[in-house]
Amino acid sequence: MKLRPIPIVITVVVSAALLFGGWFFYRQTTMQGPLQKIIQNYKGVNSAQFDIKRNEIDLKLDLKPDTNVSGLVNRITTEGKSVIGSRTLKFDFVDHSSDKLNRYWDSAMFTAAEAMDNKKYTEITSKLQELAKDTGIKIQTEMDTKNVYISLSEGDNSKFIVLPRDPGKIGVWE
Repeated sequence: MKLRPIPIVITVVVSAALLFGGWFFYRQTTMQGPLQKIIQNYKGVNSAQFDIKRNEIDLKLDLKPDTNVSGLVNRITTEGKSVIGSRTLKFDFVDHSSDKLNRYWDSAMFTAAEAMDNKKYTEITSKLQELAKDTGIKIQTEMDTKNVYISLSEGDNSKFIVLPRDPGKIGVWE
């Protein structure tokens, strides 16, 4: 029996195209499409990119300054429960901060880390408000069962921080 290389190559190429094309179509229609729709329809989201991995979903979000981050996370986790499953969400925000916001956060970081470490979450809001007095920086803090969300804004500039409530994973220093 003589092997003919052209039909073998054509068969391999067509099989690979069907396999990877089918996988791409499946991911797009059952995972990425629904998540994209949930995120894009939320008020304050400019754009969103995500990478769905086996154990986590990496979200890169471009948000407007007054966006309610905890509301967005709540919507993603409730409406996207079938897509997310047991995966963890990891957030990365497009940087729209200014030097003033970065300096403020550098000075407030220790206060937030101390409150997180002592599990005195209510102190975060009051301490951050106290530090921001007369600076023109607007602070919004919210909390759910997994994270503390801090939003800093000054005009068109904004900085979003998500701090996990799990003491072993405190992300204030990132």
